[in-house]
Amino acid sequence: MSRWRPPAEKSTALITRDGHDRLKAELDDLWRVRRPEVVRALAAAAAEGDRSENAEYTYRKKQLGEIDRRVRYLSKRLEHLRVVDTAPSDPQAVFFGATVEVEHTVTGDSSRYRIVGPDETDAKLGWISIDSPLARAMLKKRVDDEFEAILPGGLQRFFIVEVAYG
Repeated sequence: MSRWRPPAEKSTALITRDGHDRLKAELDDLWRVRRPEVVRALAAAAAEGDRSENAEYTYRKKQLGEIDRRVRYLSKRLEHLRVVDTAPSDPQAVFFGATVEVEHTVTGDSSRYRIVGPDETDAKLGWISIDSPLARAMLKKRVDDEFEAILPGGLQRFFIVEVAYG
């Protein structure tokens, strides 16, 4: 069985100002703080002698590879991202950066979501990717508009209660 996997779908290259700042801070921390610490620990482990049986050396090599992989990804990704930090011309409609309160038409359950870029999603905060089926279904809708989204549980119907920016 091969290890080949088809390439992932291209994600939208949009990000909020806060998300961009967080990614830059993560890149800076990885490059200036964590990587030098791991390199020092790796050098110390390598100085101990036989590397084939040195668990510390093996662990640090793996850790260094993970840091380098993330640094490479963030460096490339930050070049392509477009920061969106202005409100849209129509603040009554749902666009990138909106905080939207929706109500399920059947159960009456209410949920609040913020539409953000794929690099800054956080389920605990209710931040969903603009590429998600729910966000795609919400785009350009207004307060009191009803919409359908195909979610893992099947087709769901919602209506928009509130749209806010900022």
